[in-house]
Amino acid sequence: MKATSEILALLESRNKTGLKEYLADCMPEEIADLLNHLDEDSLLMVFKAIDRELAFASYELLDINFQIALLDLLPNKLVTLIINDMSPDKRTALFQELSNEMLNKHLKLLTINERSVALHLLGYPENSIGRLMTPDYIAVKADWTVTDVLNYIRKYGENSETLDVIYIIDERGKLVDDIKVREILLAEPNTHLKEIINGRYTFLSVLDDEEVAIHAFNKNNRAALPVIDKSGLLLGIVTMDDVLRLSKEEYTEDIQKLGGVEALEEPYMDVPIPTMIRKRGLVLVILFVGELLTATAMAHFEDEIARAVVLALFVPLIVSSGGNSGSQAASLIIRALALGEITIKDWFKVLRRELISGFGLGLLLSLIGFARVGIWNYFTHAYGPHWMGLAATVSFSLLGVVLWGVIMGSMLPIILKKIGADPATSSAPFVATLVDVTGLVIYFTFALFFLKGTIL
Repeated sequence: MKATSEILALLESRNKTGLKEYLADCMPEEIADLLNHLDEDSLLMVFKAIDRELAFASYELLDINFQIALLDLLPNKLVTLIINDMSPDKRTALFQELSNEMLNKHLKLLTINERSVALHLLGYPENSIGRLMTPDYIAVKADWTVTDVLNYIRKYGENSETLDVIYIIDERGKLVDDIKVREILLAEPNTHLKEIINGRYTFLSVLDDEEVAIHAFNKNNRAALPVIDKSGLLLGIVTMDDVLRLSKEEYTEDIQKLGGVEALEEPYMDVPIPTMIRKRGLVLVILFVGELLTATAMAHFEDEIARAVVLALFVPLIVSSGGNSGSQAASLIIRALALGEITIKDWFKVLRRELISGFGLGLLLSLIGFARVGIWNYFTHAYGPHWMGLAATVSFSLLGVVLWGVIMGSMLPIILKKIGADPATSSAPFVATLVDVTGLVIYFTFALFFLKGTIL
C-alpha cells in the first residue's frame, strides 16, 4: 500500500481518530509499506495510531537499517513494547547490528525473561545458527496420545513461531523426531505418537555457520528445522522466513564481491559517498597494482614488440579472452559452492570438467583467431609472408590463455573456501587481472616459438 491521498490528508490534518480507524483494518505488510514513504513526524503519528500487536508485526517487516533508525526516533515506551513483543530470532538479528552502547541501552528495556533469551542467543558465535534460531516451538513426548498433543497445542501454541511441525523429545529434552501437524490431525485421537513416528528427521547444529541453514532449507521442503547441541538437546528452531532473509543478504553480498566491491551493509542510496569510495577504492587500488604487473610484462617483451609491432595489436584480444573465460568459471563455481552443488572434495572433478570445457572453448576461439589473421591477410596482405606464424601464435595463445583462465577461475574459489575465506572474494576483476599478466607471458612465449628467425 502506497501513501494514498486519503492517508496523507489524515496525517496532514492530524486527524488521529480518523487515522486510527483507517489503519485498524490494514495488514502489517501494508503498514510497513506505508512507513517507508513517510517523514519522521508522520511515522510517529502512524505508530501512535496502531495497536501494540500491529506495531511490532509491522516493525518486524521493515529493513534492518530502518528498524535501527526507528529505535532512536520512537518514544522509549513504544520501543519497549515493540522489542519485547518481537520474535527472539528477529530481535537477535536486530541487536547484533547495534553498537555496544545501543545494545546495552535496549537490553535494559526488556523484561527479565526476554533479556535472558536475548543474551542467550547473542552468546552464540556471530553468523552461527544459534543466533538465527527461536526458542518458541512446540515440543511433546512420544508416549502422548493425539488428544494430549492437540490439547497441549491449544494451550501453548499461541506463542509458537510455527505450528506446521511438532517436535518430539525424550525425558532429558533430546530430539527424537518431528512430525507434521497434518499427520496428527489425520490420526485417531487415542493413537500414541510413537506409533506414527519413524525416527527420520533433519536437524541443524547450533554452532554451524548460517550457510548450513540455507543449504538445508534448499534441500528439504520444510517450514522450519530443529536446532540441537552436540549432545542432541533441542534448543530451538529456524524458520523459513529467517532463511529467506539471510539468503537475500548472502546473495547480495556475493554479487557485490563478484563485482570487486566490498560488501555494503546498507542500501545503495543510504551509503555515504566517503564510505562508497572506501569500499570501492581499496579493491580498485589492488587491481591497479595487479595491472602494473601487466605493464612490467609488456616491458619485458619490449624488444620483441619493437621488432614486430603487429604483436601489440593482438594483446587486448589475448588477455581479454583469458580474463573472460576465467571470470565465467569463477562465477559458475562460486554459485555452485553457495548452493551446495559442489564441495571442496569435488575439486578434481571440477578441474577435469573445466579442463575439458576450457579446451573446447579455447579451440573454438583459436580457430576464429586463426581465421581472422588468415582472412585479413588474404585481402590486405597486412601481415606479410609470415602471416602463418602470426596466425599460429594467436591461435595457440588463445587456447593457452583460455585453459589457464578456466583453471584459475575454477580453482581459486575452492582454494579460498578451503582456507576459510569467502569464495566470492575471487571476483571476476581479480581473476581477470591475474590472468592478464600470465596471458601476456603465454602470448609472447608462443610468439618466440613460432616467429623467431622470421619477424623476431
